[in-house]
Amino acid sequence: MLYYLFDILEKYNFPGSGLFSYISFRSALALITSLIISIVLGKHIINRLQKQQIGETVRDLGLAGQIEKTGTPTMGGLIILGAIIIPTVLFARLGNVYVITMLLATVWLGLIGFVDDYIKVFKKNKEGLKGKFKVIGQIGVGLIVGSVLYFSNDVIVHKRVSNDYKLKANEKVVSHQHTNSSNPSYKWVETDEMTTTIPFVKDNEFNYKWLLGGDSSYGWLVFIPIVIFIVIAVSNGANMTDGLDGLATGTSAIIGIALAILAYVSSHVRFSDYLNVMYIPHAEELVVFISAFVGACIGFLWFNSYPAQVFMGDTGSLAIGGIIAVFAISIRKELLIPVLCGVFLIENLSVILQVGYFKYSKRKYGVGRRIFKMAPLHHHYQKSGLHEAKIVARFWILAVLLAVITIVTLKVR
Repeated sequence: MLYYLFDILEKYNFPGSGLFSYISFRSALALITSLIISIVLGKHIINRLQKQQIGETVRDLGLAGQIEKTGTPTMGGLIILGAIIIPTVLFARLGNVYVITMLLATVWLGLIGFVDDYIKVFKKNKEGLKGKFKVIGQIGVGLIVGSVLYFSNDVIVHKRVSNDYKLKANEKVVSHQHTNSSNPSYKWVETDEMTTTIPFVKDNEFNYKWLLGGDSSYGWLVFIPIVIFIVIAVSNGANMTDGLDGLATGTSAIIGIALAILAYVSSHVRFSDYLNVMYIPHAEELVVFISAFVGACIGFLWFNSYPAQVFMGDTGSLAIGGIIAVFAISIRKELLIPVLCGVFLIENLSVILQVGYFKYSKRKYGVGRRIFKMAPLHHHYQKSGLHEAKIVARFWILAVLLAVITIVTLKVR
């Protein structure tokens, strides 16, 4: 909202109003504001949760320090949601299709998680919202996001090609003005909505319509299900990771920083030209959103770091996972998710492998066997005797390494 106010003030030459035209300035404001909101609002919400006796019910799994967490306030994801939404509404251009999509995904997935936490806490049902309803909700988000990114005329992707490039169907030359002056043998082409980025490949664009034999008439039949799958996988991965104090929050903040860099270079015509990555006009507003996301996660760590004063619950974990998924898809970097979100991936895989092998060995040998001492993977290390804080710190280090590798893919082909 403030963007539009200062846009009007700039027309009247109001001192300092021009700063709001810079993405870097608004992103910095969003980051600082979200930090302040999460810390200030967090204190009040935690006190409120404590008065309402909205505490975590912990099952005794024989883990060190586990029982002591009983009664710790949960549903702290409300802090994260507030610290994301308020700065975004204040500093982003609300008419931007990407901002609208991100806000919708944030609220929708946060609501699903909130219902799940509400059933667990107030209805005293440890199972929470039935899994099929969670999946239906996630499918709904994926369906809407996929439809917007596929059908909206405001979603445009440009790629750089050589002058002798032969245009394909649905492609057209849009402008030569952004061509790198030091290398004028390139031009910009507007490609279709099904193009994405393949990491570590020289000609790194991939079009999903290849899966249909090159026919784009029914491209949405491929694109939308892929979006749905990614949303479900990443949101559940974040949910699995949220098992130790600060683990999911810190990891998500690191991922968010990497996404902010990827979004900035993809939405900046000179950087995208230099790095030879797809140029996505108007996606710069996503940098404001993801800055608020990073600030919210870091601010939440003020209370969620070991020993945690509050847990985010599914209200937070489903939302942050969905946000990461939708954001990566919006900037056409979803194929980088297995690398960037490697911590989420190994947590998910550890559960899948554990359950799968247990069922297989039970059928074959009559007794179920396990690969890990406990799944998800962070509990395996707890069972191995590592302190919770050390496990979290090492997972953060892994997340930083994966984030750096992801960013390096911009130049390593």
